[in-house]
Amino acid sequence: MSTIDWIILITTLCGIIIYGVYKSRTTKDLDGYFLSNRSLPWYMVLLSIMGTQASAVTFLSAPGQAYTDGMRFVQYYFGLPLAMIVICIFFVPVFRKLKVYTAYEFLENRFDLKTRSLTSALFLISRGLSTGISIYAPSIILSSLLGWNIYYTNLVMGGVLIIYTITGGAKAVAYTQQLQLIIIIAGMFLAGYMVINLLPEGMGFIDAIKVAGNKGKMNIITTGFSNHNFDWKDKYNIWSGLLGGFFLSLSYFGADQSQVGRYLTAKSDKESKIGLLTNGLVKVPMQFFILLVGILVFSFYQFHKAPIYFDEARVIVAKKTVYKDSLILLENQYSYAIKKSNSAGMTELRANYKAIIKKAIPGDDANDTNFIFLRFVIDNLPKGLVGLLIAVIFLAAWGSIAAALNSLASCTVVDFHKKFINKNCTEAVDYNISKWYTFGWGVFSVVVAMFAYNLGNSLIEAVNILGSLFYGVILGIFLVAFWIKYVRGNAVFIASVLSELLIILIYNLNIVSFLWLNLIGVILVIILSVIIQFVLPRGKKIES
Repeated sequence: MSTIDWIILITTLCGIIIYGVYKSRTTKDLDGYFLSNRSLPWYMVLLSIMGTQASAVTFLSAPGQAYTDGMRFVQYYFGLPLAMIVICIFFVPVFRKLKVYTAYEFLENRFDLKTRSLTSALFLISRGLSTGISIYAPSIILSSLLGWNIYYTNLVMGGVLIIYTITGGAKAVAYTQQLQLIIIIAGMFLAGYMVINLLPEGMGFIDAIKVAGNKGKMNIITTGFSNHNFDWKDKYNIWSGLLGGFFLSLSYFGADQSQVGRYLTAKSDKESKIGLLTNGLVKVPMQFFILLVGILVFSFYQFHKAPIYFDEARVIVAKKTVYKDSLILLENQYSYAIKKSNSAGMTELRANYKAIIKKAIPGDDANDTNFIFLRFVIDNLPKGLVGLLIAVIFLAAWGSIAAALNSLASCTVVDFHKKFINKNCTEAVDYNISKWYTFGWGVFSVVVAMFAYNLGNSLIEAVNILGSLFYGVILGIFLVAFWIKYVRGNAVFIASVLSELLIILIYNLNIVSFLWLNLIGVILVIILSVIIQFVLPRGKKIES
């Protein structure tokens, strides 16, 4: 990057940190540190919810996802608006009425302590692992820009984020996300404009869409049917999006503390609901646009030489091995194929190049999807804009990871520390121990990031697969709590453990695509809970 890019990047990031610390003044207790004293208006709740969703994974990986697989990933979000309505009707009133710090406190009131602890533990595992992936995403950028080993950049990025989160708590997260989203949205629109501006003379937005459409990339709606048979392993189609995506969103926003904690910061029931419903309206168009940027990049590379491989850092490492000559030979053949407009030959050469990378770096999956948008930005955008767009990705990372670390700490303190370790903490002790748990989860997430190098998927897909392994079961527990009043704690606890084991088995056997695991998890918990309750001694029906 140029000097001006570094100046813009560092100035933007430092400004956000200073602003967040300045706005983070709250009472020094759990209510202030985790829930901003429940004082935020609806638009701050909305920005906080969106900022938590819109991680660096979204802005770094989603354009690459569209570049390789087309627009069909947008169907994953189709169930989200309906989920927002259900959460506003059933979840928000309960959580707000009980004045809970975490969603899982409700489960102890409804069932028992062990069910609350199990559900909170499932959340901690899933969110802790996915936060590690989220730290890895901006570490990719540092690694590419500075030529550092990815392990060093994970440490640097994780360290900065831990300090950032511990310093301010939930209020700093919410206020900085307000600025972050403004910069992020402006930056992505600017990126889209620049891609179009770099197309050959006479080509505009519609022409770029047509080019991508002719290559099968504008596959916004897909049915999942092939030869009159439904393909349950098809990852993204209208049915998996509406059904699987609905239950994934319902669990994410209704039972994942990283989101529940965002709308519990609102100053009233109404403010929480407006923030959630507005999110349901704007999230799908926002994600559509981010994917569309990837489609425009794809069209751009139909008229400009695309790299044979997008992760330049891996290429440098691979060329230090005995495979250097093989890689150079393939690069020369690729350049010749481009001159001859031999698309089939270019595709084959890319595949061969990846195969050599795998041999040169043992244990590496050679997946470069997550580097497509980053490489385009660095290679093609003007000075100054490169620094801004990389700042956008960093800001997205900080907002989502800080919110995640905050929620992990809140669950650990409220659901475990104050229940099993020290039940009579003073407010000052609560506040201090919360910071230590934030630090601990930050370290855990950095360790996870160290192992995120070979996930074999785009990062955005990896995060959603991870969530789907747990979210269906977590949501099933809450739905039983709300709607099946005669089921008691022992039954739902046993059903949840069995369901989680079955979900992991189904995933390992690759029976269905991951979005369906959310629906299957819900169904398993509900059915098994009812069956087990009939087998176990019956308790009294709980009145609504």
